[in-house]
Amino acid sequence: PSSNGNGAATNGVSTNGAAAWSRKNPYSANLIESRPLNQEGSAKDTRHVAIDLVGSGIKYEVGDALGIYPTNCGDLCTQIIDRLAADSHVKVATPQGNTKPLLEALQEDCCLKDPSDELLELLVGRTPNTDAQATLNHLLAEGVPEGFDVLDVLEVAGESTITATEFIECLDPLNPRLYSIASSMKAVGDQVHLTVGKVTYEREGRVRKGVASTMLTDRLESGASLRIFTHANHTGFTVPTDSSVPIIMVGPGTGIAPFVAFLQERVATDSKGKNWLLFGDQHEAYDFLYEEQLQGYIESGSLQRLDTAFSRDGDKKVYVQDRMRENGAELFQWLTEGAHFYVCGDASRMAADVDRTLKQIVAEHGNMSEEQADQYVANLSKAKRYVRDVY
Repeated sequence: PSSNGNGAATNGVSTNGAAAWSRKNPYSANLIESRPLNQEGSAKDTRHVAIDLVGSGIKYEVGDALGIYPTNCGDLCTQIIDRLAADSHVKVATPQGNTKPLLEALQEDCCLKDPSDELLELLVGRTPNTDAQATLNHLLAEGVPEGFDVLDVLEVAGESTITATEFIECLDPLNPRLYSIASSMKAVGDQVHLTVGKVTYEREGRVRKGVASTMLTDRLESGASLRIFTHANHTGFTVPTDSSVPIIMVGPGTGIAPFVAFLQERVATDSKGKNWLLFGDQHEAYDFLYEEQLQGYIESGSLQRLDTAFSRDGDKKVYVQDRMRENGAELFQWLTEGAHFYVCGDASRMAADVDRTLKQIVAEHGNMSEEQADQYVANLSKAKRYVRDVY
């Protein structure tokens, strides 16, 4: 249950049960582990993250998300302070209204990713260099390019003079990140698990880091504390209330997270419904996330079908939607038996491709026109039998 955010907390222990923990009043939990899921040789770094909830009173359902308040990388904050020629100990008021030393303020409270128009405008007025002014004005007019951050803007502005206080006033608050929960409390007890892919890329000679993912993969040791809250799912993205209903789960990459939770829940509740998982990633040898757990479910008869698509293993790239198409007749058969169809992962490409493929399968194997197939799929959505958790 969420609270109105004013539940009193004393010494990190909530005074009125789990209801006090919320986005406004996060719980300080300890990291149990951040264990690599990829094998040596993978291009990716995906972690199984386990967090301790003992004593918190926090409860969650499969399909819920976990909010995490990240902290910024210390190196990035130090580079910014050097650029400002400021004192890291100077006290500043943060976007959240906290008063902290500048270094802590930048690490804990400020978004250092997308620079605000206010910052660009402030720097235009303070830089003596006409080229820098022109570049800043262009960024104001056109918007900043993808991946261009606050430090980039300070570097463009060059010899500008702004105080730490003025700078902080132009920053947005550092917002929490939401992750699909990869565990069922019926299986893991007072823990919450996540599947986190580390995001880093190079731009203009500097490595850029996803703030929450690199915190969870690189910067936190086991036992370190992090601020969390649960975010209930209201879309119907959870296991069917009738446990005899079959489910089809499409979750490539870190999109597998909630389906690990679904399978744990189905096993823990001794569900009779059939389970089918479609998982994809780059290489089977390196990127088969949760392979042992999934093979165990197949051997015990809990997972009836597991179809994998490893896009970089063959001459031509194969994706989860290709596996759907190959098994279209059976997939449509499951739908006619009342199966729920779930998709989790990348919204921009994967979810759109899966949606298109689902409609094609319904049209072909249900002998329907394109319009009828679209309507059939729309009805599945309406009945909460086709539910997506995409980002």
